[in-house]
Amino acid sequence: MQLRFTRTNGEVDKLIDELLEKAGDIHHPHLVREMILSALKAGQDTDYLADLKLLSNTMKEMRYTTLVFAPYRNKKKVTIFGSARTISDEPMYIKCAQFAKLLADHGYMIITGGGGGIMQAGNEGAGSESSFAANIRLPFEQSANSVMLKNPRLITYKYFFNRKVAFVKEADAIAVFPGGFGTLDEAMEVFTLIQTGKTSPKPLVLVDDEEGYWEHWFRFLKERLLVGGFISAEDFSLFTITKSYEEAVQVIEEFYTVYHSIRFVNGDLVIRLTKELTPEQIEMLENEFPELRMPGSHIQAVAARPEEADEPDLIDLPRIAFRFHHQHYGLLIAFIRRLNTF
Repeated sequence: MQLRFTRTNGEVDKLIDELLEKAGDIHHPHLVREMILSALKAGQDTDYLADLKLLSNTMKEMRYTTLVFAPYRNKKKVTIFGSARTISDEPMYIKCAQFAKLLADHGYMIITGGGGGIMQAGNEGAGSESSFAANIRLPFEQSANSVMLKNPRLITYKYFFNRKVAFVKEADAIAVFPGGFGTLDEAMEVFTLIQTGKTSPKPLVLVDDEEGYWEHWFRFLKERLLVGGFISAEDFSLFTITKSYEEAVQVIEEFYTVYHSIRFVNGDLVIRLTKELTPEQIEMLENEFPELRMPGSHIQAVAARPEEADEPDLIDLPRIAFRFHHQHYGLLIAFIRRLNTF
């Protein structure tokens, strides 16, 4: 039979309902029902074993990721990217360890790829109790580092794409140290996700070495991508380059002074705040960032919408809302930085 997500599957719907009841303790059963139907439909759609294995393993890895991170949902986290080949006596290794320790001292937890080099430096600096490791199975280079080897917050992935989801989804900030293809791949994906609004706004800090690794990259952006029209000037708001690990921590801390989080509700961008803005401050934002709003839209102080009831811990936060122009996520980062000056 052709299965549908609507309740038109007759006996199959009854069996799924019975299964959910029999299993017990199922949260949000309507969503779990859809996942079961997706699995059944996949079994009908393809007889190609490799495709079904990929779907099955993806679900298993993401379920376990959620299990590991869930108890720490209310703890701010910073993902650190960087070369696995950086050795422990190199200046960037030492700088990364100092950076991670300072973050841990400020109450943050650290997420790394769980391997050696910069990843190990991040875990060492923060300490095992303040660390996560999203490791990847590779035929070379990548075994779990000694800090995280027996840590319950070590996850070893088969698929890079699941690992990347964890790196970005669970992080409140991203820090990128110099590295090779893997590091640049991870950094560019974060750029793309923030630029297109596929992840929530968050500080992206590029921690430079004395030779100017990121400065050389920045020059390429200006001379080739910007001049060629491949990016916009506002995209430079997406990141901060610094050689100082103290400044890197400061950038992350300041991002969340007034800004808390965002959510789209019925087409409006709702920005949750840690304190109320005055009418004068809202007017300043309107005047300074007109491109951010759709024509006819205004920035307004608002109460929590009924749709936000699924986040009860955020209901009492002050809010502003407006119709957002979705081509300007780089400008949205600049807007948030301006918010944080009030």
